[in-house]
Parts: sequence; structure tokens; C-alpha cells
Amino acid sequence: DVSPVVAGLIGATVLVVSVSVTVFVWTCCHQQAEKKHKTPPYKFIHMLKGISIYPETLSNKKKLNRVRRDKSGTAKEPARGNLLLDAAEAGLPGSEKAPDGPSAPPQVEQLPIKVEYGDELSPDQSLTPGGSKSSSPSSPGDEVMLGDLTFSVDYNFPKKALVVTIQEAHGLPVMDEQSQSSDPYIKMTILPDKRHRVKTRVLRKTLEPVFDETFTFYGIPYSQLQDLLLHFLVLSFDRFSRDDVIGEVLVPLAGVDPSTGKVQLTREILKRNIQKCISRGELQVSLSYQPVAQRMTVVVLKARHLPKMDITGLSDPYVKVNVYYGRKRIAKKKTHVKKCTLNPVFNESFTYDIPGELLPEVSLEFLVLAFERSTKSELLGRLIVGAHSRSAAGLEHWQQLCQSPRKALAKWHSLSEY
Repeated sequence: DVSPVVAGLIGATVLVVSVSVTVFVWTCCHQQAEKKHKTPPYKFIHMLKGISIYPETLSNKKKLNRVRRDKSGTAKEPARGNLLLDAAEAGLPGSEKAPDGPSAPPQVEQLPIKVEYGDELSPDQSLTPGGSKSSSPSSPGDEVMLGDLTFSVDYNFPKKALVVTIQEAHGLPVMDEQSQSSDPYIKMTILPDKRHRVKTRVLRKTLEPVFDETFTFYGIPYSQLQDLLLHFLVLSFDRFSRDDVIGEVLVPLAGVDPSTGKVQLTREILKRNIQKCISRGELQVSLSYQPVAQRMTVVVLKARHLPKMDITGLSDPYVKVNVYYGRKRIAKKKTHVKKCTLNPVFNESFTYDIPGELLPEVSLEFLVLAFERSTKSELLGRLIVGAHSRSAAGLEHWQQLCQSPRKALAKWHSLSEY
């Protein structure tokens, strides 16, 4: 015999458990059904010299097919080498957590210039703060032979994947005068999105590099290929400074039809047009120098018309300020993150102690970045103001600073991509 109270409790418990199990099973079935009908997110897969990687192999077991075949179809030993699975631009700042809260008071940074960087560099060794040799864009009449690039384009219909193979380059110019050679590699971007970025490995001391690297981009419908462009940026690696830009190749896919099979193309490498990179928005900065106190104040005021990075059409921008003496970075600071805006107002100042005789070799680099909590920060634009600026506005602003001490000079500057 069971009392009515106990019987009621047992019945209620059984009912609750039954309903919970039913809801859990229904939720699991509903999620499985959504996964089957959901379009897979964009991803790229890198194949280095015959190493094929597909989404089904990206499991915990990580089984990779590492079979290489020569032209006759004979299987060779498994390929060796590291898989380059990083789609982000190398050299961009990491996802450093930016400080929160109201605007901080001016920060004073004592620069150890006299201690560590007292030796001045010769004009031949002088580089821009990023390390790139400053060069003016050539006129349309100049004929500069930068070599050519060979690559192929294919499309995998079952996997909805665009397959681009960077094969080789010929006739590259000498970028390293000491070795009379170059260390070339290639960055590829799918335009106009600019978020699908990959790069090859660096090949040392060669002007005829053979890359033989394949990049597979999943989740790209065939109907969208006509609207895409492939941008290849050919660079030469530099261990001690910013990599040198050799040239670029821009290929609209509107004139390429990979539906019938792989299409092999050879395009001439052209000199990179610096002017077209000045479309990343603008940044307003203020500079002043006190010769008696030997102190320079840098104020990051605001930015406007920044590129859209989030799916919402906005960004979370902040500015990183690097101070260079010659090619050496001697100080770095950053502003607070401004949430969900393309026209942020920073109004943050940084103060540095710099001897007046060292001003001709000092440069300021402003990196405007989009803060990402889970990944690396995206570079929105770059500005260099100082002795090694690559723009006329940056040089003019610095000259006015040196000629007009004790006066705050604020100017708008166009941001470039590199």
C-alpha cells in the first residue's frame, strides 16, 4: 500500500523526466536537420605540393592524404613540409586587449634613444618605419620589367569550392643587393571582400621561384565567380625590416570559365599602384614639440570613412602608435577601442621625451585596427608621419612640426592599406 502523497510525487517525477527527455530528443533532431540544410561557412584549405585537405578530414583524427604524383602519375614519397593554414595577414598586430574606460590622461614615454640607438644610419640604410624602401610611383611611360606569374583556376562543383594554384614566377627583379637575389613569396586576396587572404611560403635566394601551392576556398557559389577578382601581391621577404613589394597581378574572374576544367594563366607582374591604396579612410592627428623640455606630444583626434569589417557594416576601431628612430621601434602605445563605428572620436594624447637633434630620424606610424575578441585584429589602414613618410602630406606635416616648435599642428591624412 502506497500513500496518495507518495504516489503523487512518483507520478510527478516520472512526468517531468519524460517531458525533459522528449524536449532533449526533439532539440537534437532539430539541430541535426538544420545542419543538413545550412550552407557551410566560408573556409579555405591549403594544399602544399600535393597535400590534399578536405573538410571531412578536419576531424580529431586529422587524417591527411599526403600522396605526391609526378607528371606520369607515379606515386612518390609522402610530401614533407608545414601546412600553412593561417588566412590572416602576417605581421598584423595580435588580438591585444585594448584598455577600457574613459580617456586616460597623457602618458609620458621615456625613449632610450641615446642609450641604444645613438649610432645614426646612413641615407642608404635608412628605411621607412615599416621597413619598405621608399619609392615613388612610376609614370605611365616608365617600363619596368618585374617578371610574370603563372597560376591556374579551377572549380569543384560538388564541394562548391574555388581552387587556385600558384605555380611559379619568372624574371623577378633583384631586391637584395648583397646577394643579388630575392626571397619571394605571394599574398593572394579575393576581391572585393578582402577578407579571403592567403599566402605562400618564402623561397630563399631565387628569381625563378616555383611555389606549386594550391588554395581551396569553400562556400563560394559558381554564380558569384563573375563578380570576384584575384589579387596577387608579389613580395620579397626581409628579415630585418618590412618586406619589399615587387609588384602585383589583378585578374577578374569574369573572363575566366573554369566550368570545363582547370584554366592555366600567365600574367605580367605590374608595378603596384600606390595611389589606389589610399581608400581606407582618413585619420586626424595633432603634433607638437617643446624644444626646451625636449618633449613631443602626439594626439590621435578622430577618424572617418573607415572600411566596414563586421557583418553589421561597422567596426570596433582603435589606433596603435609606433615611434621609430631610423628602422628601430622605440615606443608603442594604443588608444581605447571605439565600439560599432566607422567615424570614431579618440581624443587621446601620448607624450614622448625626444632630443631635438634626433627629430630628423624620427617617424610615427599610426595603425588603425579593428578589434576582434577571438581572432587577430584586422588592419584597416596605415599612416606614416615623419622623416621616412611615403606620402607628401606626411613629410609636410613633419617639416611643419620641426619649423614651428611650441605649436600644435592638426591635419587629416589619408590611410593606405600597406
